Amino acid sequence: MHELRHLVVIPDGDRRWAKEHNLPPWEGHRRGAENIRTLIEVCKEKKIHYLTMWGFSTENWSRSVEEVEQLMNLFRNQIKTQQGEFIKNEVRFRHLGRKDRLAPDLLEMLTKFEEDTAHFTEWNYQAALDYGGQDEIIRAVKKLSEDVKAGKVMSEQIDVSLFESYLDTKGIPNPDLIIRTSGERRISGLLPFQSTYAELEFIHGNFPDLTKEKILEIIDGYYERHRTFGK
Repeated sequence: MHELRHLVVIPDGDRRWAKEHNLPPWEGHRRGAENIRTLIEVCKEKKIHYLTMWGFSTENWSRSVEEVEQLMNLFRNQIKTQQGEFIKNEVRFRHLGRKDRLAPDLLEMLTKFEEDTAHFTEWNYQAALDYGGQDEIIRAVKKLSEDVKAGKVMSEQIDVSLFESYLDTKGIPNPDLIIRTSGERRISGLLPFQSTYAELEFIHGNFPDLTKEKILEIIDGYYERHRTFGK
């Protein structure tokens, strides 16, 4: 099996977990966020150099104003907590997704987080906030079209490699394994262009209940799969 360099996690089920425990939705999100440390720990242990987490999709704006605000406050608190930890552990942070709809203070925090960790190269963490796969592709097409119109790119130069350089994941290897919790069997538009050859793993438990042991089991299972590419 191909080396596992890039692990992607769709942390679904926070709200289901909260409902099961008679708690408000944001308590499920808060509890789920605690698993990020566990995932980073596993990635270092298994030498997986890229971890991407989906935190907020372009469709999530349709949730209640109260839940959205609680999520945004959670992201703010995570950044405050994680920034020092990431610098200490030499982890690079990158934001994937739109930047025009986030609150100015949150965008400023994300930008500073990226700048303060940009010199790290071995360990990488990507947070998808206000991210949608179709939206990313459309934004990339618009930027590429502008460069073609400006004469910076010739149409005959356009290939997969060039197009990837216009995506949010520029410089990041494509996903090798995508894990989604809560039993849903779809990727819901997370990195659709990049995930063409990714292995998929769907598990029934909600994200707050995901344990280190289960993550390690899934990773070990990845290496037991047998595939041939292009044959």
